[in-house]
Amino acid sequence: MKGNYTLFSIWGIPIRINVSLLVFLPILAWLVGTGEQLAAYGSLINLLPTANVDPGVLADTERWLIGASAALGLFTSVTVHELGHAWVAMRYDIGTESITLWILGGLASLSEIPRQWDREFYIAVAGPVSSLFLAALCVGAFVVLPAELTVVSFVMGFLAVMNIVLAVFNMIPAFPMDGGRVLRALLGRNRSYASATRIAARVGRGFALLFAIVGVVVVFSPVLLLLALFIYVAATRESRSVVVGERLSGLSVADILSESPTVDADDSAAAVFDRVVGAHRTDVAVAENGRIIGVVTGEQLQELPFEEFETTTAGALATTDLPRFDARSSAADALTGLTRSRADAALVERDGSTVGVVSRNDFSTVLESRRETSAL
Repeated sequence: MKGNYTLFSIWGIPIRINVSLLVFLPILAWLVGTGEQLAAYGSLINLLPTANVDPGVLADTERWLIGASAALGLFTSVTVHELGHAWVAMRYDIGTESITLWILGGLASLSEIPRQWDREFYIAVAGPVSSLFLAALCVGAFVVLPAELTVVSFVMGFLAVMNIVLAVFNMIPAFPMDGGRVLRALLGRNRSYASATRIAARVGRGFALLFAIVGVVVVFSPVLLLLALFIYVAATRESRSVVVGERLSGLSVADILSESPTVDADDSAAAVFDRVVGAHRTDVAVAENGRIIGVVTGEQLQELPFEEFETTTAGALATTDLPRFDARSSAADALTGLTRSRADAALVERDGSTVGVVSRNDFSTVLESRRETSAL
């Protein structure tokens, strides 16, 4: 996700905020602090034990203070929700690369998605449970606070209600939301991971279409439409990734590796172009003193002015900051790593020496071949 800014770290996990949330937080503060919205939230808060709030008696400054505090409190609540996922994941020795907060909530990027149904179940429910725990704390604070602390009481009541909503909404089985992951975990008890994922993704896409219809027909809501789009795309992507994993099952990086043409670092861009065209490749490996140091892609050659083809060397063009995979490692894991790095190619090593280059196109060729084979 682009436009992220790291705020701080908890347990070594970078907490990032997306620009969409930076824009939305002031809007949320304004929405909560306006009279009509404040009255609506007041009605919800009055459902809590001993509640008897009256937004009508609040001064303008108090309304804005409530709006700002509620927005920041909700930001904190979503962070706690995602930390719940991360904490349970750590119990299973699964790391969390980052937590990103954006307009639709939070995303905890785990280093791996567990395939054991019980692990995924407990990691998935940890977020809603954390929200319910936070809601209980806010209810407790709301009950014991003196009535004259109107602003603090209102904010505590608001956060109690919002955390309950956050927990319940996330348990909707709209994969890949928490409820969808719980559904996949439960399905995975008596069927394969791939089958469970396909069913959960199908249910998720169904909910996405339902959200879209509600967001257009029932009550026009751009946020609900954005959520529908996110769920549909994410469910489809994860379902496809499982299919890819199935097709690459049993293959190592060495099985994906193809004969990639190699040029010397001192060769000109013109010579590199000839090798790319002659080998019908989109990339070539660049070697220096007999050792592969990087890759030059066809896209890089297209961006180079024609008059510089004879004076620019392959070494100057080469991308050297590439992922590295052991030739014996899983092809599926390597493709996941390549996708996360957003690189087009990776260096392949065996016993500490670079033996070749594997590209996205190499993976695509193998996947297409195995798809055709499975269709026979």
